[in-house]
Amino acid sequence: MKQLKMNGKVLLTFVVMFSVAVLVTSVCSAGTETLRIGVIPAENIYRTKEEYKGLIDHIKAKLGVDVELFTATDYTGVIEAMRNEKIDVAFFGPLSYVLATDKAHAEVIVKENRKKAGSMYQAYIVTYADSDIKTIQDLKGHSFSFVDPASTGGHLVPRLAMVKNGIDPEKDLKSVIYAGGHDASLLAVKNKKVDAGAIVNVSYNDMKSKGIFTEKDVRIIFESDPFPGCAWAVRGNLPNDLKINIQSVFLNLHKENPTALKGFAGKVLNYEKACDSDWDVIRDMAKILNLDLSKS
Repeated sequence: MKQLKMNGKVLLTFVVMFSVAVLVTSVCSAGTETLRIGVIPAENIYRTKEEYKGLIDHIKAKLGVDVELFTATDYTGVIEAMRNEKIDVAFFGPLSYVLATDKAHAEVIVKENRKKAGSMYQAYIVTYADSDIKTIQDLKGHSFSFVDPASTGGHLVPRLAMVKNGIDPEKDLKSVIYAGGHDASLLAVKNKKVDAGAIVNVSYNDMKSKGIFTEKDVRIIFESDPFPGCAWAVRGNLPNDLKINIQSVFLNLHKENPTALKGFAGKVLNYEKACDSDWDVIRDMAKILNLDLSKS
């Protein structure tokens, strides 16, 4: 009887140790000892880190894990980082999200809800105030700034607008650059490094409210119809319970830490649940332009 009791203790100890070992191994293999968040930096990378500090601290407190911010120079860098499992969570523009689902098995967890606009964005084409460019057709023979090949408001939608107005960007524009960010694209126009450029309305309004430019510097010559906005997505092979917990942090952020939300998301009121099909219209746009998303 005594021998059986001792064996029971040994067995119990073994089971506990084994369970802990399995748990630790699972966490490590899933890459969740440290949660890595990928974003696109603004014009100033240090400002970006400061803006996200509140969110990082909040996630640390809610999930009990270390959190690191990964900044890439463009959307492609964030997509590749997720594909190579160097990041676990990322903020994507509409087209870059679609690309990430195809190339990095990203899964959307939330979308933005903004005052008046809800979760929808618009693309603008702007020129400097004293430019002779009045319409899209006037862009022929002029230099132009797109944002990023994987940007929706900064590339996909403006390019589609040009094509619909009989302009082939590769043939009809004097030169084309990819500025890397929406703010950089507008500043290139403001500083007359290019004659016109693309920017999404959210970035335009944010920069204007901060006094980075005024209507005396640039003017809008094109406004697109609304299209689905940005998404927060997770790496598809993360544990399901971790995905749910990360989603919960974003869904409740406006109630639990509005200061952190405002710090990095500006005028976003809150985050809402989303479905992958919400971005099917972006996939349709890409098809019209014959963009091969698998090669982007």
